[in-house]
This record gives sequence, structure tokens and C-alpha cells, in this order.
Amino acid sequence: MVKERWTCPYCDRDNVLDDENTKICQGETNLSDDLGTVRGIYKFTICPNPNCRKTTIKGQIHRLDRTEESDPEKLYEWQLVPESNAKQFPEYIPQKLREDYYEACLLREKSPKASATLSRRCLRGTIHDYWRITKTTLADEMAELQTVVDKTTWDAIDSVRSLGNIGVHMHLDVNAIVEVDADEPDLLIYLIEKFFTEWYMKDEDDY
Repeated sequence: MVKERWTCPYCDRDNVLDDENTKICQGETNLSDDLGTVRGIYKFTICPNPNCRKTTIKGQIHRLDRTEESDPEKLYEWQLVPESNAKQFPEYIPQKLREDYYEACLLREKSPKASATLSRRCLRGTIHDYWRITKTTLADEMAELQTVVDKTTWDAIDSVRSLGNIGVHMHLDVNAIVEVDADEPDLLIYLIEKFFTEWYMKDEDDY
């Protein structure tokens, strides 16, 4: 197989995968009248980190066209083990914030709207807890961060909130469930991870 870079969802270590770490199992069936012939693919990845060695499993279902010229159509894709790509954060980060983050990651594919709502709530809770900033809306609190965070962190925040409707949604109640752009859940989760790492975990490292 072609070697690929991969980050373990358990130990968060960057690795390069090869045939020793990745196995693919697949099979086909045509028993389904509505889907026609389908191929199921399961990818097993063992973390190369000797201190981890945990297993990640992903699954896909492809519909096979009756003509050889057509590429298979991917119908479904799941993160089976672990259930999401959520990073494992230390317990000194408040439990409620970690729970919202983990659920946002879990729902990223199943319900992007719910995932984004949980992420916005987590972001606001993080700002309240860490910076003690409390404004009328998440958008106002985000703007206030420019006065307290370093330029690199602010540039990351500003680049995310200026994309699509993300900034508009930050003016709403954090519990509001609204339609979201395709990349919004991923970008909000990225911000949470950056906040956890740059604030809580950096403080612990500096201690």
C-alpha cells in the first residue's frame, strides 16, 4: 500500500502507516433489491506507537454500477472504533466542556446541525470558564477575545468565524439548532481543540 500519514485518535500521535499497520477486508453482495450490488469495506488500523497499539476501525458501503467504466458510489461511511475521531483530553479540563466536545465529534456525521450546536455551546462555556468573559452572545464574546489572546490564536479564531454563516450563527442562542454549511461542524470542533490545547493544556505544561 502507499504509505499515508495518520494521527491516532487515542494517543494523538502522528504516524506513517504501512502494510504492517493497516488491513482491509471487503466483500460484495447483490441481495438488496433497492441498492443493487454493494461492496462492504472495513479498514483496520493498529497504532504504530508501541505505547498505544490500539485499534481503529472504519467501514464503508459502496454501490457497484453494472458497467465497468463507472466508479463505485460511496453510500455510507462510519467511524466504528472508536465511535468518533474525538481527541482524548485530560481531566483537568472541565467535564461538561469535554462532554459537549465528545458529543459534537460523535454527531459530526450523523447530525451536523446538532454537532455545531454542541460545539457553539462548548466554545461559549470554554470562554466563560477560562477567560471569565460574559457577553450577550457568543459572537460578542469571540470579539472580546482579540483583547486577551495572542495574535496567532486570534487569527485562527477570526479566520473561522468569517467563513460562511459561522459568524451569523454565533449571534444566535447557543442552543439554537439551525442549518449549517458542510464544513461548519469540523471548523467549530477545530476551534474547541485549539482552545483546549492553547489554554488549559499550555497552562498545565507551563506549571
